[in-house]
Amino acid sequence: MNDFTQSLLIVIAAALTTAFIRFIPFLLFDHGKEPPKWIKYLGDVLPPAIMSVLIIYCVRNVNFLANPHGIPELLCIAVAVCLHIWKSNVLLSIGVSTVLYMVLIQVVFV
Repeated sequence: MNDFTQSLLIVIAAALTTAFIRFIPFLLFDHGKEPPKWIKYLGDVLPPAIMSVLIIYCVRNVNFLANPHGIPELLCIAVAVCLHIWKSNVLLSIGVSTVLYMVLIQVVFV
């Protein structure tokens, strides 16, 4: 199998998997009814839990005793939280804090 065929099969498999995952809720739940309570509960609880896990994952290897003492990471986490509280836009808060982190670690805290 050549590289093009293998790449094409990978793209097709990824597209089918993504489509299947997105169609599952429409197949499992009726359109006119309310979703089950546990689905609403998961919708309320999971986003903050996932963001908390991602924050812990991002700062797990930061040495707060060595220079720059985790300042770029903590500053960008604070910026992301403040932007999200202010604008309630996930892409904006993640995008701005990511760009800020890259500027801090490559220009300011070299």
